[in-house]
Amino acid sequence: MAEYDSFTHDVLVIGAGGAGLRAAIEASAAGVSVGLVCKSLLGKAHTVMAEGGIAAALANVDDRDNWRVHFADTMRGGQYVNNWRMAELHAKEAPDRVRELEAWGAVFDRTKDGRILQRNFGGHRYPRLAHVGDRTGLEMIRTLQDHGVHQGIDVHMEHTVLALLTQDGRVVGAFGYERERGRFRIFRAKAVVLATGGIGRAYSITSNSWEYTGDGHSLAYRAGAELIDMEFVQFHPTGMVWPPSVRGILVTEGVRGEGGVLTNRAGRRFMFDDIPENYRTQTADSEEEGWRYCQGDKNARRPPELLTRDHVARCIVREIKEGRGSPHGGVFLDIAWIKKRLANGTDHIKRKLPSMYHQFKQLADIDITEQPMEVGPTTHYVMGGIHVDADTQMSRVPGLFAAGECAAGINGANRLGGNSLSDLLVFGKRAGEYAAKFAQDNSLGEIDHAMVEGVAGEAVRPFDESGGANPYEVQRDLQELMQANVGIVRTETEMQFALEELQGLKRRAAQAEVTGHREFNPAWHTALDLQNLLTVAEAVTRAALERKESRGAQFRDDYPEKNERFSTVNTMISRTEDGSMQIRLEPLKEMPDHLKRVIEEMK
Repeated sequence: MAEYDSFTHDVLVIGAGGAGLRAAIEASAAGVSVGLVCKSLLGKAHTVMAEGGIAAALANVDDRDNWRVHFADTMRGGQYVNNWRMAELHAKEAPDRVRELEAWGAVFDRTKDGRILQRNFGGHRYPRLAHVGDRTGLEMIRTLQDHGVHQGIDVHMEHTVLALLTQDGRVVGAFGYERERGRFRIFRAKAVVLATGGIGRAYSITSNSWEYTGDGHSLAYRAGAELIDMEFVQFHPTGMVWPPSVRGILVTEGVRGEGGVLTNRAGRRFMFDDIPENYRTQTADSEEEGWRYCQGDKNARRPPELLTRDHVARCIVREIKEGRGSPHGGVFLDIAWIKKRLANGTDHIKRKLPSMYHQFKQLADIDITEQPMEVGPTTHYVMGGIHVDADTQMSRVPGLFAAGECAAGINGANRLGGNSLSDLLVFGKRAGEYAAKFAQDNSLGEIDHAMVEGVAGEAVRPFDESGGANPYEVQRDLQELMQANVGIVRTETEMQFALEELQGLKRRAAQAEVTGHREFNPAWHTALDLQNLLTVAEAVTRAALERKESRGAQFRDDYPEKNERFSTVNTMISRTEDGSMQIRLEPLKEMPDHLKRVIEEMK
């Protein structure tokens, strides 16, 4: 075997966003050696782009809030196909994780009496999101890094993992390469935690960073783990629409939480036209009541702009398709109107939404304190991911754990805004804790050198191709295929077409040609990402075809209603021995009576 640099750790964490950093901190605190691999520079993980806040029932703004309400909101938002145990743990433990983050130095916005301030967000019954203006994710990463740097964690920056290494079905390490110089690396470990984020780069319009190519999903799938609920891809209702160079960049839900309203070309608040029955008693029926809610009136009901993201996204698409959209193919999001209500409206907007103000001013030359924004749905988050145990976060591959967006279960069919950041903290901690325990109970495994050589040979194959496909073109065609055929509104005909086209894209990706050499070669990196993108694209498409109903983030134009048959099942995807993708429906575990009572009480 060729000589490769080799590193040995008790626990290897792949991904340095909120979940990865929290897992590394917890594992290190248990006394084991920890390695942290990140695809970009430390501090550049996509978590820094999270804006709105961290959902936790601290009850600092409304004392009626508690873990039971948060649990019920999460389950209802997920259309009750969530893993109820994960939703329970999340609701119970999120407040402690936020207070812990504060103790480590996070500087949250404050109430007048000095407690952590919380804001309104879609699908949450009470103001629940602890925030730092609209830069909450950045503050989270800063705090976790400042705390973690003292824990003795070995960081391997700008490395991409190409394969998980296994022995007798158990994970024993990972094989990857250093992106700058192209050198291969072997990482031996007793346990591995995947915290690689989402799959947004499988679509052409997305709020996700370049790193989100489904790496963790694909690595786990190829190593023998199962994927669950991959049909549920969340399209955030409000991404920038104009100018084209910034299309898809996120406009935080915090804009609507602070009083922003959605209007169509005629200036009409169309969200009042379509309020789901199960949210009707909690949704304002007048603009005046909605405004009072955003100002903290505990007796007011929330405005329809703060309904769940899947519903708001579909309402926006309806306005656009029926010819009532904005000039550039979106709708209007207006926060400037609150100057009619507040004497200091301009300063209020700049103070509450500093990133949004500067983002639109610098990128679109729009002053959001004076004029509305043009927004439309953007691929934002995947609820599906690696199937894990709710308590330990271990997959069905011994020694392989997952946390954050690449893991699945807590969100069901649709994630509530803000739950992602508390999910990172709650289950990042649990993944690190149980990975450390696994490492303490097991020894290092043996590396399969034949597997390493096989992966290495496949990785450099694009340099040997002549007259092959351009990897950038393959990636673009994949993104456009998914956007057009497996997007917000889906049909069997379009998704079957997508499946057929994916087979052709696989053949083109296998013949991708790269020129130059391994050092500083973005085309090579793109070619290597294609396998992961194709894997998750096929998983999303097959799962969406299997679920013949509309639920949460999955909307089937040919099956527009919910189907009782699918209300108690998850879609489960596994890899067969011949390498093909197999899908089955797996029944949900029965919810215990005490949690059923919680949901009934909250109704």
